[in-house]
Amino acid sequence: MPRAYVGLGSNLGDRESTIRSAVAELSAAEGVEVVAVSALVDTEPVGYLDQPRFLNGVAALETGRSARALLDLLLSVEARFGRDRAAVPAQGPRTLDLDLLLYGDAEIDEPGLRIPHPRLHERAFVLGPLAELEPGLEVPGKGSIQTLLGGLH
Repeated sequence: MPRAYVGLGSNLGDRESTIRSAVAELSAAEGVEVVAVSALVDTEPVGYLDQPRFLNGVAALETGRSARALLDLLLSVEARFGRDRAAVPAQGPRTLDLDLLLYGDAEIDEPGLRIPHPRLHERAFVLGPLAELEPGLEVPGKGSIQTLLGGLH
């Protein structure tokens, strides 16, 4: 089964409780096993700055689901926690953000699904938690997590 990495984020409501509850929902889903969750880190918003601070982390999953089926699960969990992607500007405030960052060593470019996540290599709030979970991780097409993280400082 491929190992997938999911970015976790929230900046509205009880951020930690929301993230922990969402991880529990993922863990309970058929064909998904949550094998590790990074520390959650308080971070500044990126892009759309006029909003509350985020709590961010990463979950490592073992899954029998396809990348598309896993993405569909993530979007349905977001919706159950009140996320309406159509009602908020890109990078705007959200109760829950679940981003499919990596899916094994796959490189996928399909409508609505890009793996690795297209901005993963630019985001310390994702790279740091990924490095915590898997220090030797290689990001397909981008290089080692350590090199990518070092390039942001």
